[in-house]
Amino acid sequence: MHPTDYPTGWDHPATRSAWIQHMGMIVGRLAGWSAVWFGSLFLIVATPVWIAWIFLPILVYAGFRALVQVFYFPWSMNIQRVLAQYPWQLLSDVPHGRDKHPQADKDEMWFEFSNPEEPNERIPLLFLSQMRTYWWMRRFGTSRTKPELKAEIEPLWFAGDPRFYSVIAAPGRGGQAPKRLHFLYQRSARRSWKGDVITWDASPAALECARRAGARVPDRTVPPQPRPNS
Repeated sequence: MHPTDYPTGWDHPATRSAWIQHMGMIVGRLAGWSAVWFGSLFLIVATPVWIAWIFLPILVYAGFRALVQVFYFPWSMNIQRVLAQYPWQLLSDVPHGRDKHPQADKDEMWFEFSNPEEPNERIPLLFLSQMRTYWWMRRFGTSRTKPELKAEIEPLWFAGDPRFYSVIAAPGRGGQAPKRLHFLYQRSARRSWKGDVITWDASPAALECARRAGARVPDRTVPPQPRPNS
């Protein structure tokens, strides 16, 4: 079956394998940097003071990198929850940029997707999380970006709802599997957001699907906020 023919991205065996590999890399890096941290600590304790200072920067850096890996876990679980609710779409020529999007209040890289219920309306999704964005930034393109780099994100694998939570990926294994799974979201859909949820007039079914994917959606007793600038 073609990847887009599965009911959800998670039903696609190659996608599950990609996510397991994604998690395995996080666990492996966490174990590796933790080992470096404990090794540096042992050397600091076991060596004379004038030598111990050499290992202090390594201890600090290894601790930082291990903590970064810990923060990857909730983002990775968000990826799994989105893939469990939405099918893959393979999209070509998706508008994207590295400069501030005119509809955004933050200066971040972005992709622009169609509103699922209003195809003529475009919704920007920003790279609000700075985790593992450098790979994508190199392929977003400038006048000096090599064409073969730009081609590595064509077609773009997309699952989710750009009004709430989404997952993007680059094509791998000859276009039969995703790679570089990355979580994108609207700030108002995060549970840590204190303001109103922006729903872009999403239908009840779309809101329920977003809720199951982990996004924050309006309480059923509270009228949802319409699309911005409406």
